Amino acid sequence: MPRLFPWLQTAPLLAVLLVFLVVPLAMLVVVSFYDYDSFSLIPDFVLTNYQEVFTSAVTWRTYLKTLWFAGLTWLVTLGLGFWLAYFLAFVVRSPAWRMVLFVLTTVPFWTSNLIRMIAWVPFLGRNGILNNGLLAVGAIDRPLEFLLFSDFAVILAFVHLYTLFMVVPIFNTMMRIDRRLLEAARDAGAGFWQALWCVILPLSKPGIGIGSIFVVVLVMGDFATVRLMSGGQSASVGLMISNQIGLMQYPAAAANAVVLLAMVLLLVSAMLRAIDIRKEL
Repeated sequence: MPRLFPWLQTAPLLAVLLVFLVVPLAMLVVVSFYDYDSFSLIPDFVLTNYQEVFTSAVTWRTYLKTLWFAGLTWLVTLGLGFWLAYFLAFVVRSPAWRMVLFVLTTVPFWTSNLIRMIAWVPFLGRNGILNNGLLAVGAIDRPLEFLLFSDFAVILAFVHLYTLFMVVPIFNTMMRIDRRLLEAARDAGAGFWQALWCVILPLSKPGIGIGSIFVVVLVMGDFATVRLMSGGQSASVGLMISNQIGLMQYPAAAANAVVLLAMVLLLVSAMLRAIDIRKEL
């Protein structure tokens, strides 16, 4: 009986994972091999859906565009997240002020993603606040067209939505760094950039890894941001899957979902090999 006790403890979690993760994924894989017509699913075993994924030039461009969105968003959020976390962890000395500023970074999350995205429309529009302000000061002679309904707007919205997912784990890691290590680095003659590169950055890698996983996974699966902020001029795999579901092309959508899941798992595996996040966990 004592040997069975650990298994009994994990049984509820295993049951939840089985019902809400394993079974749905298995159903997704099964449906991805189905055939379909305009009105119904046809239970079968065909490779047509995967052939369309791997042989369509449009689909390839959509996957590459999704990777581009994820890579650029990751790069910008990493830069912002690292320095915001550094400021909160090492520049702000007062624990009270640190907590206040940290809470302020979470204020945007008090509203839904949709509201936060819509808030950019009157600011970035052709006759929006930013264009009118630049015209008023003479910085431009005509409104900037690329600010809204473009890839720039999509990246800006992604950064706005997901930077906090990079800040929190990096900040948590930086707060665990022993300050005596920095004092030792300064005593050894290291300047700011040397201490940052040789002490802070290596010890912050677990947080960077966790934040990177959060941001990349969220961007790869996002479709509402691309649809709204690009005005239908850009595409992503998530948006393509959403459109296929709307057209009742469920097997094709399932095949793209399986391929997207495999791609995300490969990216996460690569990150886990590059950065050992077990130190953080």
